[in-house]
Amino acid sequence: MDNKNNLIIPFAIIALAFIIGIIIFVSVWSSNRNADQTITVTGSAKKEITSDLGIFRGTINVEGNTAGDAYRILQQQKPILLDYLNSNGFSQDKVEFFTVNSYPVYEMNANGYQTNIVRAYVYSQRLEIRSPDVNKIKALSLSVTSVIEKGINFMVEMPEYHYTKIADLKIEIQAAAAKDAMVRAKKIAEATDRDLGPIRNARMGVIQITPKLSNAISDYGVNDLSSIEKEITAVVNASFEID
Repeated sequence: MDNKNNLIIPFAIIALAFIIGIIIFVSVWSSNRNADQTITVTGSAKKEITSDLGIFRGTINVEGNTAGDAYRILQQQKPILLDYLNSNGFSQDKVEFFTVNSYPVYEMNANGYQTNIVRAYVYSQRLEIRSPDVNKIKALSLSVTSVIEKGINFMVEMPEYHYTKIADLKIEIQAAAAKDAMVRAKKIAEATDRDLGPIRNARMGVIQITPKLSNAISDYGVNDLSSIEKEITAVVNASFEID
């Protein structure tokens, strides 16, 4: 009888330890299981912006029998072009001229090969105008080719339209996208009777700056310079714990 009593206590201790071990194991397993449960969502934000800087560029091209003739013709045509620009609201101090470029044009022989005989010289000079009045830049780019009627050979480049506060706006739009991701995750958690936990990780997508109402996207991001009215879009992929 005494031997049986002596065995009951050790077995009871072992059984109690086993039960406690099971409770601890279940608790840790449940905690780890919940900790490993996450929800991944994509948040986005979009904002319309209007360009606040326009850039107009173009090049005067002239040809002369000699280098001297070509240079003189170029200098004669510049005042005519400047008068036209001034009449359209861009005074001479707003026009930046770049270095004059030149090259010879060689005669071709009867077989279509270039000879060493110089037929003429081409001189060109590029100019640039920057203005916060983007609509005036656009109007100029559409009308300036009319100077050809004044004998000016002027080639116009596609104007550029920039938004100068884009650095600050990128931070703002990414924050809005992250907030949208959190709102989406919270709604999904609530729909499954769970609570949204802390964020595990987040990855910012590339910024897309596109013409208004455009669906253009790129893996490397889009930075549209062709339109005055634009849209900036940010995307954030985020993972949250759920309890």
